[in-house]
Amino acid sequence: MRDHLTRVFQHLEWADARVLQSLRDAHTVLKKDLDLYAHILGSEHVWLSRIHGAPAKVAIWPPLTLDECEKLAAENAAAYLKLASELTPQSRERRITYRNSAGDQFTSTLEDILTHVSLHGAYHRGQIAASLRASGGVPVPTDYIAFVRGAPAATGRRP
Repeated sequence: MRDHLTRVFQHLEWADARVLQSLRDAHTVLKKDLDLYAHILGSEHVWLSRIHGAPAKVAIWPPLTLDECEKLAAENAAAYLKLASELTPQSRERRITYRNSAGDQFTSTLEDILTHVSLHGAYHRGQIAASLRASGGVPVPTDYIAFVRGAPAATGRRP
């Protein structure tokens, strides 16, 4: 049986790539949608930096182009998949102390951080999908169930 967090980060890679493609396919990319997508990726990077105790090279809200997003998404996905594949029951409980973007210090388990990263991305991908739909586009489904089915979910459009 595949490890749950490995599967979650396979989904994250898939979903981030689908959002990138939907933004590339859009007639016009709204700044707020690109900003949200860059934020997803910047946040993924910052959490990796916190996990590894290294300074972040990318901000939480980075000003990125779609090409820069594509590169960062690939780097993030590879790092999270490697991390998830190396998890042990003990390492999941490793406590990580970090400062948030406001400078406040917190300590969380690695497993809680990894869960947060996956849910945070899902939240903002939903915002991008709603924005694309509101501007007349058809967003690509990024739901986890669509990923495990291997087929797109319903778009909400009736035949």
